[in-house]
Amino acid sequence: MTIKRLVAAMLLASASSSVLAEESFTVQDIQVEGLQRVALGAALNNLPFNVGDTITEFNLSRSIRTLYAAGHFDDIKVFRDGNTVIYRLRERPTINAIEFDGNKDIKEDQLTESLSGNKVEVGEPLDKTILKSIENGLTEFYHGVGKYQAKVDIEVTYLPRNRVNLKIKFEEGDPASVRQINIVGNKLFSDEELLQDIESKQDLPWWRFMSSDRYQKQTLQGDIEKINSYYLDRGYLRFKVDSEQVSVSPDKESVYVTLNVTEGEKYTIKGVKFVGDLIGQEDFITKIMPLKEGQLYNGALVTYTEESIAKLLARFGYANSKVRTIPQINDDTKEVELTISVDPGKRVYVRRIDMKGNATTKDEVLRRELRQMEGAWLSNDALELSKNRIQRLPYMESVEFETLPVAGEDDLIDVAFTVKEQPSGSFNAGISYGNYMGLSFQIGVQQENFFGTGNSAGISLNTNKYQKSISMTYTDPYFTLDGVSLGGQVFYSDVDYSSASSNLEAYNQTRYGFGANVGYPINEYNRLNFGANYVVNKINSINEYDQLRHFRAVLLDAQNPDGGYHFTNYELTAGWVRSTLNRGLFPTAGHYLGASIKASTPNSDLQFFKTSFEARNYIPLSNDHAWSFLSKIELGYGNGYGDKNGYDYTLPFIENYYAGGQNLRGFESRIIGPHAIYRYADSVPGLPGSGTGAGSYPSGPENDSYQVSQRSIGGNALAVLTLELITPTPFLSDDYRNSVRTSLFVDAGNVWDTEFDINRYNGLRQ
Repeated sequence: MTIKRLVAAMLLASASSSVLAEESFTVQDIQVEGLQRVALGAALNNLPFNVGDTITEFNLSRSIRTLYAAGHFDDIKVFRDGNTVIYRLRERPTINAIEFDGNKDIKEDQLTESLSGNKVEVGEPLDKTILKSIENGLTEFYHGVGKYQAKVDIEVTYLPRNRVNLKIKFEEGDPASVRQINIVGNKLFSDEELLQDIESKQDLPWWRFMSSDRYQKQTLQGDIEKINSYYLDRGYLRFKVDSEQVSVSPDKESVYVTLNVTEGEKYTIKGVKFVGDLIGQEDFITKIMPLKEGQLYNGALVTYTEESIAKLLARFGYANSKVRTIPQINDDTKEVELTISVDPGKRVYVRRIDMKGNATTKDEVLRRELRQMEGAWLSNDALELSKNRIQRLPYMESVEFETLPVAGEDDLIDVAFTVKEQPSGSFNAGISYGNYMGLSFQIGVQQENFFGTGNSAGISLNTNKYQKSISMTYTDPYFTLDGVSLGGQVFYSDVDYSSASSNLEAYNQTRYGFGANVGYPINEYNRLNFGANYVVNKINSINEYDQLRHFRAVLLDAQNPDGGYHFTNYELTAGWVRSTLNRGLFPTAGHYLGASIKASTPNSDLQFFKTSFEARNYIPLSNDHAWSFLSKIELGYGNGYGDKNGYDYTLPFIENYYAGGQNLRGFESRIIGPHAIYRYADSVPGLPGSGTGAGSYPSGPENDSYQVSQRSIGGNALAVLTLELITPTPFLSDDYRNSVRTSLFVDAGNVWDTEFDINRYNGLRQ
């Protein structure tokens, strides 16, 4: 005990003498040498003392650490000249430029963002001590995506005025392939069963060139989760992956994956109960819940139940609800009792909704599509519906939204919609001269977002050797606040088809009229449309063919057989549309159904009707909708009703359906379907020696001949089927995915004339 006291006394005396030996002094001046970019005031502000302070050597050493922490200096030395403190500094060089070379797997904007997080950006001082960690971090990233041969090197080029250029050089190399995946410990399911649905593929044969066996760490982690879910969905509640090993071959071109698993046994559900606040919806949740007592435990159903409850709560404004399932496992009976804990949290209200990115479209045009209102509680369903409605507008390319918490408020959020507009109209104008068309002039404007109002407007003027036409259209989709639309059109055309092309059936047609239409929304996806048109037609100089004989008999004036056909029709239209498409232009998901009928009124010169039906269904084949499958069917049928002078009305030939070109790709326009038939009577020479002289007499109808036109004259029935695979456009940036479309398609269809009996010509000569 005496020795311990003696040692303690000696240590205390030594410490006291050290304190006395550390001399203190009063700072009379501070000098800083070596500053170039950093201001003197900024450097002095980082010092822990000022002129006039009494300090020691400890304060000086502490000031060095403080200056280093500021991040502006590579080297710091401090001296004392009497009561003057002198700092000699060497500033860190300023980054003048950053260049990337050889990077393919990592985009430049990702690299720039990552470097900025490490304070490596143009205009900032360079801390060379972190360059090695950046190289290692990037190399580790490449190892994570299977490129074990990758090398990353950062070159520093020194420039005058203490500046540097950084060049990050990448040698990515080829990715390693998964040579083999082994699962150890599985007895209930084979390797093939467990590996068939995972993304990591092993040792693929050459003919599966569309698949990839590239190793990626993130993909492997996802595959492990899939295997885990495979067992949980079949009742193996105690299943777990004990370990995973990834071995790289010496040449770094292949990897071998080994998973050690414990399967466990099946568990059944003993019971399900709820705890927490179900906001009065417990009966409804119990009815729709798929988890039942006595059934095998299923992890997918548990997740589905949690998500369904959370979505239900979100519909009532509880956007931050927490739903979790607590299993109470009995390993003896192999049963599990599930307790579903529900915490709805506070009901969240929307304080404000902002629109961004709409440079042309007015705010009110977008806001009238919203189903989430300001001041109302937040509904995820209403937000998604609002997004889809805006995205279905033909002048919107993409729409995204985000919810932003309000500072200091736990029950308020702001919603920000960000839209990207796309061209919504077209303009064409031209003047030309040619032997075929003569002097031609055309001008046309079509705008689906007229001056940002969301209204549709168009005007077209065309004149040439055989055609003169003008048309104007205008539609207001929100004529009323309830979404009732109102539109109208005026048109005039004068066409001489005999001068247009020798391949078309020759006649002159003058057509003019006007019309109006109105639309009524039934709900978010269904709409009714009604319209009325007044149309006047004048047809002259027609080169008649057999299919027109019935039409001629109905309309021709017996007193003026060469006067042509003049008829006025009063047309009524009605239609129904149902659309759940995700976009107005180039959709990739959802369906469209449309049915319509057009009929002339009984007081019209011609009595007829036309019906049409169209169905389109888009099925996305990838999560990003880059691949999608389209199936489409288009049907049409028209005919006359009533009779005149004993002749039944038929569909006027100017209302016929046509196939080819736009609706049947791969075929020329007006090439599919019935063709015009011209019938010619045969003749026999007159009797020899008769007083009537040379002559001929018509032969019997069985000796007639006929010719068929090159182009189709259309028919009163149409059917077209389309199957289409929508694919990414090669060599085109993703920025243009919603503006350009590439697809592989098969079109099939035909046009018929159900009122014309072609069998009458079977025995005639062609």
